[in-house]
Amino acid sequence: MKYKITTLAILVGIFFSAGACKKQDNDMEALPVSKDGYYQEPHRPQFHFSPDSMWMNDPNGMVYYEGEYHLFYQYHPYSTVWGPMHWGHAVSTDLVHWQHLPIALYPDKLGLIFSGSAVVDWNNTSGFGQEGKPPLIAIFTHHLMEGEKAGRNDFQYQSIAYSLDKGRTWTKYEGNPVIPNPGIRDFRDPKVFWHEPTQHWIMIFAAADQVKIYSSPGLKDWRHESDFGRGIGAHGGVWECPDLFELPVDRNEENKKWVMLVSINPGAPNGGSGTQYFVGSFDGSQFTLEEGYTQQLSAGRPAYWLDYGRDNYAGVTWSDIPEEDGRRLFIGWMSNWSYANIVPTERWRSAMTVARTLELQQTPQGLRVYSNPVQELQSILDEVQEIPPQEVSSRINLSSQLKEASSTLDIYLELEWPEDAAPTAVAVVLSNSKGESVHVGLKPSAGQFFIDRRNPFEAVHLAPRENPSNKTQLRLLVDVSSVELFADGGKVVMTDLFFPNEDFTKAELVVEGDGVKVVEGSIAGVDSIW
Repeated sequence: MKYKITTLAILVGIFFSAGACKKQDNDMEALPVSKDGYYQEPHRPQFHFSPDSMWMNDPNGMVYYEGEYHLFYQYHPYSTVWGPMHWGHAVSTDLVHWQHLPIALYPDKLGLIFSGSAVVDWNNTSGFGQEGKPPLIAIFTHHLMEGEKAGRNDFQYQSIAYSLDKGRTWTKYEGNPVIPNPGIRDFRDPKVFWHEPTQHWIMIFAAADQVKIYSSPGLKDWRHESDFGRGIGAHGGVWECPDLFELPVDRNEENKKWVMLVSINPGAPNGGSGTQYFVGSFDGSQFTLEEGYTQQLSAGRPAYWLDYGRDNYAGVTWSDIPEEDGRRLFIGWMSNWSYANIVPTERWRSAMTVARTLELQQTPQGLRVYSNPVQELQSILDEVQEIPPQEVSSRINLSSQLKEASSTLDIYLELEWPEDAAPTAVAVVLSNSKGESVHVGLKPSAGQFFIDRRNPFEAVHLAPRENPSNKTQLRLLVDVSSVELFADGGKVVMTDLFFPNEDFTKAELVVEGDGVKVVEGSIAGVDSIW
């Protein structure tokens, strides 16, 4: 993805972190593990992936192979601000607990290692496999900094590398780049998958404010098939990190549609970085937008958003998930280019969202992508406590249900109110003893979900609620310095960071105006994965 830093937002209570380790990038061994206070620094997430140390941004190369979920990521190993990009690397057997591995890809004479994807070449179409063992293929953007500084437009191009040892070591293809740049300044972030009907590999990548689709029989030689995006969707900034995959509608395998994800910076609904999606069909050459989407977008709606919060960007999905699993699994970078370089962390910078399952559902308003946390997260919940059914006219203390105060929480609430007497607002309020708080909730009459982080942060973020029902479901994942809201069953999602001067350990349900009924609910602390 592009390293461009937008004008930095001024965040109340945030201070700058500075300083960089002066090291060369040709002798990096396995990442160091500190025994004292490991993963206990201020604001450090406890159940989200974050690098052991230094800078991280986009998730890259996500692939499942021989029992391991691989997560590569944009990584600068010698500073906590953006710099020369490598591919960092971690693996997991459950999408929850992660093992750090040595850096996978280093910069070379062709440039820095920008974002991309990875696949298992099961049929050895590339010819890189040996002794019947399929290779893992990484497809990434080379970014030649010297070319950019010289004012050229052709300094980004697509390259490949292969691994024969479960992704532990990589060999770059001597014929790189496999797709040269025709003179487009933003030409990056390849996502590759096998298209069974045409027996070809498909690559989708960003080119300025559109995407390009290429095909290949063997990952080395590529042919341009089509473009998508001109005059469609949000265009407030550069398009980045696309993905293209098929999803069943309402879990009906006989009725499938194609979903395209495209991240954009800036231009998100609440400012800065965000990810939009499109639904349609794909024939191996061209993506065609669903008719209903064409009508709605042409009627003035700029885009549909995967996450309305400020802090979910550049996310894509895992490849090669086994058929018996069948899920479409997603993870995103939990930050925003408006302030990513200045958040108040020192040893490390940035985290990923939790892994999420994406589904496509038919709603009265049309087809919508739903997101929900992966079921594996249930394994780290600590003594789930029921929140009993009750009427709430003002506020109740949710965290009093817990045996110990915690800044890592999983909260679920199903709420209901009379159709003719909706509350003005209902929110889960996270707070501390210093008077700082974040409000996460719903304004029923306004048809909006919201996250209010003005104290100590700078803004209220809003998401439209298309559902007119007098019932809602709210699930909040709170992890020291972040909250992820999954509302109305995952139809609306919001992810936001916050950096209070003291951890939030109190959670209340607060109602303004007419009361609500808690139909059911639960709260649990969440164990650290480190």
